[in-house]
Amino acid sequence: MRKRHLLLTGLPGTGKTTLLVKLARRLADLHPAGFYTEEIRESGVRLGFKLASLDGREGILAHVDMRGSFRVGRYGVDVRGLDTFVADLDLGECPASVVFIDEIGKMECLSTRFVELMRTLLGSRKTVVATVALKGSGFIAEVKGRPDCEIREVTIGNRDRLADELAQWIYERAERQGSPGR
Repeated sequence: MRKRHLLLTGLPGTGKTTLLVKLARRLADLHPAGFYTEEIRESGVRLGFKLASLDGREGILAHVDMRGSFRVGRYGVDVRGLDTFVADLDLGECPASVVFIDEIGKMECLSTRFVELMRTLLGSRKTVVATVALKGSGFIAEVKGRPDCEIREVTIGNRDRLADELAQWIYERAERQGSPGR
């Protein structure tokens, strides 16, 4: 089976999100859709995570001050906020042939809407480029076990040179789907 989705994995802090955002910007002529996460920091201390769509929308994914039953480590996860965020983006129905997702991880997988969206996207003709947790069971393991997913490990040593190689990989798949070329 030809691989048509790209999963970026690796240890925390190796630059997976930075690489994903760099690829999304480099491939702007394909008019991709999707979102990435950014750390919320105050005085150098990480307090949570913000969602940022490629078209400029924002939301909160998790924060240390967030209360509720959904928690990962010291962070409360705003599952309802994530549900609303991904519903508003409507990535399953948008015209983009390439969709960037950061990330398929423990926090995001608390949302059944997110998991359903990912299954829809991975089953569609779209090319999905996503970061995925290095370790994890359930949906994380399911996605990593798909035969149509190419998995690349991002390290501090390879993250800079991967951008050119992976941009070409994505272009080849998007062009086969009838997307505008470079």
